[in-house]
Amino acid sequence: MTGSANVSLSAFEKQLVTDAGWILTKNKIIQKVLVLFGELNKAWLNNSILWQLPAALTEIPAKISRGENYEGLPYVMLDYPRCFGKEDVCAVRTFFWWGNFFSITLHLKGKYKLQIEQSIADAIQAGELNNAWINVSDDEWTHHFESTNMTPVQLTGTDTFRKKNILKLAYKLDLNDWDNAEEFLKKIFDQYMQILQISYCQYDETDL
Repeated sequence: MTGSANVSLSAFEKQLVTDAGWILTKNKIIQKVLVLFGELNKAWLNNSILWQLPAALTEIPAKISRGENYEGLPYVMLDYPRCFGKEDVCAVRTFFWWGNFFSITLHLKGKYKLQIEQSIADAIQAGELNNAWINVSDDEWTHHFESTNMTPVQLTGTDTFRKKNILKLAYKLDLNDWDNAEEFLKKIFDQYMQILQISYCQYDETDL
């Protein structure tokens, strides 16, 4: 090797490339996230409100997936409910992003957005979602919380999200609060189920 600037390693990179331990530790952490998301999936399935919702929202089983390259970093996702259609979406995505956060997002589009957005607007106005974030873009598959994508609910009006094609209501938890993650994510999932329950009291299943 001639020492080309494109392939030469810094002293720190040489330290990492010769140390298998940090990769093994990273794999153990990802495995712990997978176990956590498996436990969360069991909790979702035991949520009493979930089974009061239209069958279209619950009939597709949960999916846990993982990858190595969301914005260059490893991630794990739990999707349930996961009703993803081309025009209509109602899903809850629980997300772990290495080096960043846990998040849990209620993702709505099409008829589901129209049916549920009033319940979200009412909850915002009642001060029930003060720590939540809401999308300012219509990019469905971007998960960061930067100002180009999400904003705290206190900084946006309900008229803003009514004009969007999608509605993403989300919470995030810093990874330094790892020990609180399970309780936090369960609490927010319960809140999302309550929003859906309120919404679907107004509809017959034949409307869905």
